[in-house]
Amino acid sequence: MPLKQRLKKRRERGAAIITALLVMALSAVMVSGIVWREQVQVRRIEDQRLIVQAQWVARGALDWTRLILHTEADTMPTATYLGGLWSTPVARTRLSHFLGGMENEGSGQVGSTWLSGSVEDAQSRFNLRSLVSNPSPGVLQVNVTQLEAFQRLLQLLGINQQLANKTALAVRSGLSHSATRFENASTSGGSASTAQSSQTQGDGDSFTDQPGIDDDNDEHSATASLLMTDVNALLDIPGFTPGAVARLRPFITVLPNATPVNMNTASAEVLAAIVPGMTLAKAQTFVAARQTVFFRNMSDVTLALEAAGMDGVSLDSSLYDVTTSYFFIHGSVQQERAEVDRTTLVWRDPQTHKTRIVRVQDAP
Repeated sequence: MPLKQRLKKRRERGAAIITALLVMALSAVMVSGIVWREQVQVRRIEDQRLIVQAQWVARGALDWTRLILHTEADTMPTATYLGGLWSTPVARTRLSHFLGGMENEGSGQVGSTWLSGSVEDAQSRFNLRSLVSNPSPGVLQVNVTQLEAFQRLLQLLGINQQLANKTALAVRSGLSHSATRFENASTSGGSASTAQSSQTQGDGDSFTDQPGIDDDNDEHSATASLLMTDVNALLDIPGFTPGAVARLRPFITVLPNATPVNMNTASAEVLAAIVPGMTLAKAQTFVAARQTVFFRNMSDVTLALEAAGMDGVSLDSSLYDVTTSYFFIHGSVQQERAEVDRTTLVWRDPQTHKTRIVRVQDAP
């Protein structure tokens, strides 16, 4: 075979080999991309499964906590205090420790699930919904007594007191557009409605349409017309900053209806705000005395206030109480790499002690 033909065949064989290598490289790239996408899809499905499992575990823990609240109210129906079983937090614990015979590490997914949580008395905080009352059917007015209490709380925390007026107007404006605007404690089985009605009849100056600022146009405000359901809604009110809301958050809440403050569980700051004439030092003395014995009724509260230097305080049952209907249940479930942090607001019927979920909020 001539030399020229041999060189030509060699070049053709070399080109074929290079082409084959290129095809193999492209195939490898395509296959690796397909495998990678499949792995991502499988991982996504696994994450969804873990999240769903964690949510079901959180739901089971919530039902268990609701049973505790129900059972303890059957035992002590007249008072809610911090020494009860409901107030004992659950530290981060493996789920298998709650299930007999499954403590070993090889118990599957149960062994890789962790629980933690706590229950908080929602009525230990100042309820912003109490800033607005309905003294007569079809009427929404600012409650002056509660407005002054909120002003004192803002002052204690170093926040502008004038924001209390704006908050009251925002709450009233939001309620005016709500289907539940005329609900009070009686609609949820609470005990505050009767006292509130008697207060309305006995004191005609307990409510006002003008809480210190011009509110002629608050009904038409685009931001104020939103129903306030969370403390974060304060950021929609001009004057509130994230720092101010952060300072307020441990002491305030927004519940579906006006509620009294539980004197067995309220902090010293909240007590100093809601009890006229009480200083923070006296409130701290009151809280220290409360740690040794809880209050079974309002007569015990009166005696404790007198011991703290607060003589002659008139306690309105629409503002103060020793029992609670609303609770925050904070729970965290970790299922391998999935985690669910959930806060549930629960209402407990004062008569039957059955619980009902009001709202659920998951941490982002």
